Amino acid sequence: MQLERLESAFLKYIIDQDAKPGARLPTLAEMSANTGMSIGKLREQLEVARNMGVVSVRPRAGIQREPFNFLPAVRNSVLFGLATEEASFAQYSAVRRAIETRFWAEAVCLLLPEDKAELQAIIDRAWTKLRHEPVHIPGREHRQLHLTIFRRLNNPFVKGLLEAYWDAYDASELTRLAAYEYWLTVWEYHERIVTALCNNDYDHGLEILIEHFDLLPSVRVPPDMAARQAGSPPAP
Repeated sequence: MQLERLESAFLKYIIDQDAKPGARLPTLAEMSANTGMSIGKLREQLEVARNMGVVSVRPRAGIQREPFNFLPAVRNSVLFGLATEEASFAQYSAVRRAIETRFWAEAVCLLLPEDKAELQAIIDRAWTKLRHEPVHIPGREHRQLHLTIFRRLNNPFVKGLLEAYWDAYDASELTRLAAYEYWLTVWEYHERIVTALCNNDYDHGLEILIEHFDLLPSVRVPPDMAARQAGSPPAP
């Protein structure tokens, strides 16, 4: 692969050294001696690499190469766009719908019996929360259900985009004031999707998935909420 477009000397160094996930990298001083780049510049690029999830830095362990994960980079970008209102949640929601629809057939064929059992367990936990007194909204289960369906897909870009969607969903708070009846309807659809998957009726499951997308309310993401989710202070 040609690396001319990769602007980070730090990332190029990792690639040139063929550092695999888990490998310990040299100190910045050693990298500086090898690359001719100043320690200050390398430190800046190290911070970018940390934010991307490419490396971690721990006391005594030093700089360590981490497995590639698309989520950190795309999540920060998405939440920044939502916080500044230069992008909308509705736009990203459309991307998510296209991804889940396009990759559905490939993903569900990879599901193992234990995955389907877990999906059923998620449904059970969600209904327990909804029927509890007082009622608890199964927000965590909502995220878990959709991501579990695509967990076996060997595509880090798709998985990163889908995970980032749920961070944006949480930031949007678009269902915070949803009526109890809304959640009952949502989880009735989810239960039907899981039933179709457990019966290996994947085409019907996709039909239900597409139909259930229309349940999502349409509101903008409050900029202060998106900023908090991104780890940035809210605008004054």
